[in-house]
Amino acid sequence: MNTAQYETTLILTPEKSDAEVSKIAKGYTKFLKSNGAKIIHEEAWGLKNLAYPIRKKNTGYYFTVEYQAPTDLIATLELNLKRDENVLRFLTVKLDKYAIDYNERKRKGRVGKDRVAAAAEPIEQTETASEQS
Repeated sequence: MNTAQYETTLILTPEKSDAEVSKIAKGYTKFLKSNGAKIIHEEAWGLKNLAYPIRKKNTGYYFTVEYQAPTDLIATLELNLKRDENVLRFLTVKLDKYAIDYNERKRKGRVGKDRVAAAAEPIEQTETASEQS
């Protein structure tokens, strides 16, 4: 059975309370665990404005979960998400090694700091032809 690392982001209806949204999100992580997935990280972003209305809603609760799962589980998960009236939109992405590394650095608070440290290093200056004469 092949496994891969995935990240699924959900936009849930704003008509639910924070407790109900949390319960829905926990239900999906529980579904993943019960079907052989290993949860790496989960994060609730809260209520955000949408770029455009979805089902006459201008806001939605965002929730993202990163996990390792068998590849055949994704079809089942997405079928359940399509059937759930509380889910406005969802996106599942298979993570490559660069995305996995980026997510790990982001969780450790190191995103962007590597680039800043490299830019802060002094650059060797060489003599130009006008300086030599």
